[in-house]
Amino acid sequence: MTFSKLSSTLARVGTLSAAMLAPAIAFAQDATATAAAAAPVPDKGDTAFMFISTILVLFMLVPGLALFYGGLVRAKNMLSVLMQCTMIGAVVMLLWVFYGYSFAFGGGTSPYWGGTAKMFLSGVSTSTTAATFSKGVVIPEFIFMLFQMTFAAITPALIIGAFAERIKFGAAVLFCALWATFVYFPIAHMVWDSNGMLFKMGALDFAGGTVVHINAGIAGIVGALMVGKRVGFGKDMMAPHSMTLTMVGASMLWVGWFGFNAGSNLEASGGAMLATVNTFVATAAAIISWSIVETFTRGKASMLGGASGMVAGLVAVTPAAGIVGPMGAIALGLIVSPLCYFFVSVVKNKFGYDDTADVFGVHCIGGIFGALATGVFASASLGGVGYAEGVTMSSQVTVQATAVITTILWCGIGSAILYKVVDVIIGLRVAPEAEREGLDLASHGEAAYHNS
Repeated sequence: MTFSKLSSTLARVGTLSAAMLAPAIAFAQDATATAAAAAPVPDKGDTAFMFISTILVLFMLVPGLALFYGGLVRAKNMLSVLMQCTMIGAVVMLLWVFYGYSFAFGGGTSPYWGGTAKMFLSGVSTSTTAATFSKGVVIPEFIFMLFQMTFAAITPALIIGAFAERIKFGAAVLFCALWATFVYFPIAHMVWDSNGMLFKMGALDFAGGTVVHINAGIAGIVGALMVGKRVGFGKDMMAPHSMTLTMVGASMLWVGWFGFNAGSNLEASGGAMLATVNTFVATAAAIISWSIVETFTRGKASMLGGASGMVAGLVAVTPAAGIVGPMGAIALGLIVSPLCYFFVSVVKNKFGYDDTADVFGVHCIGGIFGALATGVFASASLGGVGYAEGVTMSSQVTVQATAVITTILWCGIGSAILYKVVDVIIGLRVAPEAEREGLDLASHGEAAYHNS
């Protein structure tokens, strides 16, 4: 065969091969196009809703929580509380993007942590998405990551209210960094990740009754006991220095809490609006309830009581926000205030522990009540969304109790160990002289207020 004939034959073979492969190539291209078309695309409205919700949760931390706690301490410690809230939030935000997001939502199959696949946000980009509670509905993974980051940032900051006015600044920051790593991230995975132990058990925690409030409250009481009482506790006047700022801070928390609760629906749908309604009415009921209890027990309704009731109602409705009906939410608010008031005014005095901002009495007790009551008021017969198939009220409450006990044990034991570690490394308490002078000057070299 001559070279020209060989070339001609090869050309015909190439043409024939291309013709034979054309249908397969076309099929593959069609399959790729179909797959691309079937991939869910985030809705811009849901994305905007989650962005606003994320910013609202940040608003809860700074300035909301910082001012709320700041008003509750003495004037000489105002800036120390503001600085602790600010620095703890900043540190945990970085830890979250370094490894916290991966430990909580990294896609690992462990029931206790999410693994290391998404450390340093590996694989997270503008094109990746996160699932919501509706089939086929997604949001950008970046906004899901950021929304959960604000939860991680505010939760350890809640703890510092329990031992405010006597802890070292470095000790508070180091403890919260360690606590976020070994307590918060695993609990968040167990409760909220689809592979988490408590999630698989069917535990209901819409926006953080166990993950945020019980978690922070237990760490707070353990810290109050291990750090010890303030110098002069029970003898000196330690009343809040500014109920005005406490009121401002509590109000900011209420406003920001709509992002906290409604945003936990992950999409701008009817579920988010149910959470919004419940966040309004449960809080209103708790304010009224606390004021009524104070009127009967003290003869007067105080602004401190009003602010405490506000936070108690928000705490109680958090795990139930998108699960119970409005009447159930009102019941939560009405019941939680007398319960928290009892722990704040009776139990605290009985046992003599120094929980400066009543983190245990409001967040932990309110969180426990809310988590358990969610199992009751989720019932469709009581206006809730109803239970999963085959689940009864008693079985759901049992699961809720298991989630509560698991959180208490994991957080209580873990927190005690971490406090001890911090105490060994840098010490927990400031010197008595620094405490008497005030942490504003002793720890930060500045004062919140200057006498003219």
